[in-house]
Amino acid sequence: MSKHEYLPEKVLPEKVSDPESAKHPKGRTSFRGQTPFPEWMFWASMVLLAVCQFGCAAYQFGARSQFRDNIRTVYVPIARNDTFRNDLGPRLTEAVIRTIEMRTPFKVTGDPNADSTLTVRVTSESKRVLTETINDDPRALDALVTAQAVWTDRYGNSLMQNQLNVEGVSSTDFLQSERFVPEAGQSVETSLQASIEDLAERIVSQMENRW
Repeated sequence: MSKHEYLPEKVLPEKVSDPESAKHPKGRTSFRGQTPFPEWMFWASMVLLAVCQFGCAAYQFGARSQFRDNIRTVYVPIARNDTFRNDLGPRLTEAVIRTIEMRTPFKVTGDPNADSTLTVRVTSESKRVLTETINDDPRALDALVTAQAVWTDRYGNSLMQNQLNVEGVSSTDFLQSERFVPEAGQSVETSLQASIEDLAERIVSQMENRW
């Protein structure tokens, strides 16, 4: 080979400013060291986001999904009391209002023109002896309280969806009992209060939607 002959020059690869883009020419920009975000996955996520935002706007979560969405306020008058215990009506009314405020999205109001009205009536109160001592003294008893509830909208339509109700009867009947033992220091008053609290829970449960 003569002095003036030159070897063919090697073709060097073109410089790339970003090594990551050289590895993955297609796709969205990714964090260094991670797989790039594919183009199709980006557009699929955009479509899914749009469907959730517009197509599923009526779907509800939490407590609101269990109750009617066309009711916002509830008027609860003092419960009528058909028993000789005059305080049962106010006690049950207070328990029902407290349970509605705690468990439902409804707002209890004193306005009779509210979206709905929940009318409660205490129909009976009694004690039932379960066991006796050898001297015929009651040892264990049940305190029973029965009540009726009617929930209607401002147009008088019944809102409680109880399939066990007889056709034409809008009220729903409830019976609750609590056991107490006088020898253990338990009294009928504490048992009645427990029955009232349980009654309030059951009445408010009937305000939920039926699937």
